[in-house]
Amino acid sequence: MITIAYIALFFSAVLLLTAIFNAVSAPMLRKSLPRKATPAVSVLIPARNESGNIGRCLTSLLQQDYPDFSITVLDDQSEDDTAAIVRSFAEQYPNLELINGTPLPENWIGKNWACHQLSKQAKGDILIFCDADTWHEPTAVSNTVGWMQQYGLQLFSSFSQQKTHSLMEKLVLPVIDMLVFAALPIWLTYYSRSPLFAAANGQWFCITRETYDALGGHEAVRQQPVEDVELSRLAKRRGKRILVAAGTDAVYCRMYHSAREVWEGFTKNLYGIAGYNPVSFFSTLAILFATSVLPWLLLIPEATRTIAIIVLAATILMRFLLAIRYRHPLIISIFLHPVAVFITILIGLNSFFSIKRGQLQWKGRDIALDEMSLKQGNS
Repeated sequence: MITIAYIALFFSAVLLLTAIFNAVSAPMLRKSLPRKATPAVSVLIPARNESGNIGRCLTSLLQQDYPDFSITVLDDQSEDDTAAIVRSFAEQYPNLELINGTPLPENWIGKNWACHQLSKQAKGDILIFCDADTWHEPTAVSNTVGWMQQYGLQLFSSFSQQKTHSLMEKLVLPVIDMLVFAALPIWLTYYSRSPLFAAANGQWFCITRETYDALGGHEAVRQQPVEDVELSRLAKRRGKRILVAAGTDAVYCRMYHSAREVWEGFTKNLYGIAGYNPVSFFSTLAILFATSVLPWLLLIPEATRTIAIIVLAATILMRFLLAIRYRHPLIISIFLHPVAVFITILIGLNSFFSIKRGQLQWKGRDIALDEMSLKQGNS
C-alpha cells in the first residue's frame, strides 16, 4: 500500500504543478494581440435542433468587432425552428447566410458531414468552425486572428468557458477541463511537434483555408467522433503549427442540459480524446482514481495516512486554482471532487465499451463506428 500511496503522491504533484504552470502562463483568447492584416474570415456553424441556442449564438457573432467576416449556418435537417430563426436573422444581416444540409451519406458522422458542406460554401482565408450552443465576446474573432498572426499558426482553437446549471454538469464538466488544464502543459501544443501534444475544441476551431484543404478537411476525419482533436493530430503529423488557448471570458458554452445529455455526450467523446488508445485511456482513468478517489481509502491505514493527507491537499489546491482561473463552481469542485471524478470514470468506461460495441447515439442519430477507421485515423 505504501508504494501505491507514493504513486498517487507523484501524480498528484504532477497535476498540481501542471495546473500552476497553466494558470500562470496558458494562452488566453481574451488577450488581444496586434494584427498584421485583416484576412476574410468565414464563421461556420453546423446546427441540428438548436432553436434554443442559435439566436444567442448569432446575436453575439453579429456583434463582432472584426471588419471582414461572414457567417454561414447549415441547418442539418432540424426538426424544430432552427432554420426559421436563422432566416429571420439573415433577413437583417447581409453577412449571414443559411444553407440547408443534405442527407447524411454512409461512412460519415453527422457533424463532420455538416462541417464538410459548410467548408464548400466558405469564401474566407480563415475558417472558424463554431458550435451553435456557444456565445462570444465581441473581440473573439479579432483576437483569434491576432493570435494566429502573432505566432504564425495554421490551426488555433480555444476551450470554451463552460456554463453549468444542473448538478451533473457542475460535477463532470470541470473534471473534463481538469483533464486539459492539469494534465497538458498548454504551450506544448505549440512548441512540441509530437501528435501526443495535439489538442483542439470544435466549439471554437480556427484553421487557415490552405491548411484545411491540405489536410483533407473534415473528409479526412469523416468517421471520427472527436473530429476536432483528430484534425489537430493530423495537423501535427503534417508539420503544421498549432496552439490551443483558454476561452475563459471570451467564448462561452453550455454543452449539456441534463444528466442524461452529460452521460451520452461524454460517452461519445471520452475514449476518442485518448486517441482510441486503450493503454493511454486506462492509464488516465487509473491516475484519476489514484489521485482523487483512492486517497480517501488510504486515510484508513496509519501507514499511508500522512501521504494520503498530502495527496488530498495537493488535489484540493489544484481544483481551487482551476476553479478560480477557469470559472468552475468553487464549492462543488472542491468538496465533491472525488464524486465528480468517480462519475467521470464511469462515463469513461461506458465510452470505451460503447465504442467497442461499435454503436453510439447522439441527437437522435445512431453513430455507426468502424473500429479499423478509428485506428487508422490515429496512425
